[in-house]
Amino acid sequence: MTALLRLAGVTAFYGAIQALKGVDLEVNEGEIVTLIGANGAGKSTLMMTICGTPRARNGRIEYDGQDITALPTHTIMRRGLAQSPEGRRVFPRMTVHENLLMGAHGSASSASGAAMAQVLALFPRLGERLGQRGGTLSGGEQQMLAIGRALMSRPRLLLLDEPSLGLAPLVVRQIFGAIRELNRSTGLTVLLVEQNAYQALRLAHRGYVLVNGAITMSGSGAELLARPEIRAAYLEGGH
Repeated sequence: MTALLRLAGVTAFYGAIQALKGVDLEVNEGEIVTLIGANGAGKSTLMMTICGTPRARNGRIEYDGQDITALPTHTIMRRGLAQSPEGRRVFPRMTVHENLLMGAHGSASSASGAAMAQVLALFPRLGERLGQRGGTLSGGEQQMLAIGRALMSRPRLLLLDEPSLGLAPLVVRQIFGAIRELNRSTGLTVLLVEQNAYQALRLAHRGYVLVNGAITMSGSGAELLARPEIRAAYLEGGH
């Protein structure tokens, strides 16, 4: 398989504090890959480092065979990456429709129209609320909006940071189902950071475990789900 994203020996710091410690990671084209770990393990830092903020101090980040380690964030994101960040960060005073258009990155109207149709088919709830302000949506609807906004640029690689955070189990299943359907129907490549290890490993083709800024384990989703140490540390007694 062809690696769409590859990290080799990546380190990152916040001031004097080292957040990533020589991370090696690959995401192949068409895969869903998840990164699991406890709070403070460095998962969100890794996502932000891929996007250039903070900048990797050592190592190399490649996207589609090109070195993007030192590129500015706006240049990286125009190469076919999109991020749905932790905390959703929708524009609260803008309507759902306006929020979605913000993700189109100046695409031609025909392309943004097709992307809008895809998003609304994936999340019909958003279609019912196109004129509603983003800040008045429920948490689950805001998460759908954040993912939909990221999809408006028609990315090749979607970076999803904690999409289940703070959501009811039914909404979590809906969102993970939408991610699975996107990957199945369009071949979209996804790197998913998630604290809900059970749902993430069931969804993912492969997974990595991040502990204190370092990768300690990797394997298929099924393999990691079956590991007793994973079950004990992340699956709350087997779930």
